[in-house]
Amino acid sequence: MLWIKAFHIIAMVCWFAALFYLPRLFVYHSMSEDQTSRDRFKVMERKLYRGIGTPCMLATVVLGLWLASGQWSYYQTAGWFWAKMVLVAALVLYHFVCGYYVQQFGRDRCHKSHIYFRWFNEFPVLPLVGIVLLAVVKPF
Repeated sequence: MLWIKAFHIIAMVCWFAALFYLPRLFVYHSMSEDQTSRDRFKVMERKLYRGIGTPCMLATVVLGLWLASGQWSYYQTAGWFWAKMVLVAALVLYHFVCGYYVQQFGRDRCHKSHIYFRWFNEFPVLPLVGIVLLAVVKPF
């Protein structure tokens, strides 16, 4: 199970890299003024979302569930685990919202400001802090 845990952590780190960088690309994309830049951002966003972000999200979730299945009787009653799952679900939802924005930018239909995306970019930090604290401290 230690190998599974190691790959779970690696996938999670890679997923978070995408969750942190993709909205930053949205900031720059929304500020771009020429078509060449916008086209370049479309390619970068699509490749990051589909090529790294989504596979790493899936690996994180699958490997995490695999880890939990090994001691399911413990995790069923661990309150911290269910709080962590709520935060993971929020991140998965955030991931799909990012995918929505990738599609919107790809069709030149996203008109949100760079200020919106600067705030949007900060969200994953909150679940990350909560998830790490819950998984390490196991407060309840």
